[in-house]
Amino acid sequence: MKLAATFATCVVAATLCACTPSKLAYGQVKSALVESGLSDSNASCMAGRMTDKLSLRQLQKLKQLKGEKRSLMDYVAAVRRVNDADAIEVTISSAALCTTGFAR
Repeated sequence: MKLAATFATCVVAATLCACTPSKLAYGQVKSALVESGLSDSNASCMAGRMTDKLSLRQLQKLKQLKGEKRSLMDYVAAVRRVNDADAIEVTISSAALCTTGFAR
């Protein structure tokens, strides 16, 4: 019985470790991208890459972007105003890879 409880605790701990804080932000990032005019498939692809490669602080900066964004290029232009080289690079590379189908 004690072995089963220990095993269950290890499984829960491993599951929590697998859910990094940035991965927990995936849904919010995807929603923001869809609201910015991206297709659901591009938003899913980009959100996955962005939450893998950017810190929570960087994701929070991107979440704060205001203004009308009707296309992917409008979104990229808005990200440039954040003035964070990593965020810009990840956003542009994600947009390029996801739009062309090189990343899924």
